[in-house]
Amino acid sequence: MVLERLRRGAVNKDPKKIPDGLWVKCPACTKVVFKRLVEERWETCPECNHHFLLPAMRRIELLIDSGTFVEIDANLTSGDPLHFVDSKPYPERVRQYQEKTGLVDAVITGVGALNGHAVGIGAMDFSFNGGSMGSVVGEKLTRVIERATADKMPVIIVSTSGGARMQEGAVSLMQMAKTSAALARHAHARLPYFSVLTNPTMAGVMASYASLGDIILAEPKALIGFTGPRVIRETIKQELPEGFQTSEFCLKHGQLDFIVTRQDMKREIAQLLSYLSPKR
Repeated sequence: MVLERLRRGAVNKDPKKIPDGLWVKCPACTKVVFKRLVEERWETCPECNHHFLLPAMRRIELLIDSGTFVEIDANLTSGDPLHFVDSKPYPERVRQYQEKTGLVDAVITGVGALNGHAVGIGAMDFSFNGGSMGSVVGEKLTRVIERATADKMPVIIVSTSGGARMQEGAVSLMQMAKTSAALARHAHARLPYFSVLTNPTMAGVMASYASLGDIILAEPKALIGFTGPRVIRETIKQELPEGFQTSEFCLKHGQLDFIVTRQDMKREIAQLLSYLSPKR
């Protein structure tokens, strides 16, 4: 009887009896889905496969074989080269993000194995100040690239970022050249670099190491570009194609090699690794 009334909508549930955090509304299909199912699917919607933001450590768990990851340079922290103050001093803002996210900065780097292949990996985290690239992000990525070059390992960098960190000014912009130079030495050693673009990958990050992969992969419907459409439209004085900053548009116009769903990313990279480098 009660079940039948529930089917007809005759029984009103008391919202106070429903625990918070059990459900999440998908921004793509607008359906309300069970949060545990989203988490089990690596933060993707069970209805439409929309890709939610994925924390950096979960990204490493997705790609790296269990028990093989060793983090490096975990305690590098930002300086305050400009003594920058907006609504609060920059060091205070960094501490605020550290407390909020449990991260030291916007990237986690280390070494591990992907299907038995030894790799160096860096995974960015958008929850830390929009994944912005400052001196710590640039230094940590450069160090893991240089370590991979010395140890003859491929490199994987998973990017998600709004761009360079304005509170560090030119110091943050210098990271574009530094990471690119490290990748050039890695390429000279004839070692592969896989760049994985996720939503969003923008500005100085996209204009440097994110776009330099030997193989560039992207998740579906990721926002990819240098600056926002309004700025571009006002600069070139032309209307822009619909969806021109999506993964799908970039693939169609030759700016990346593959679009891969998150659940298939490890398998895809493993297959590419088997072509490009021997197991160690």
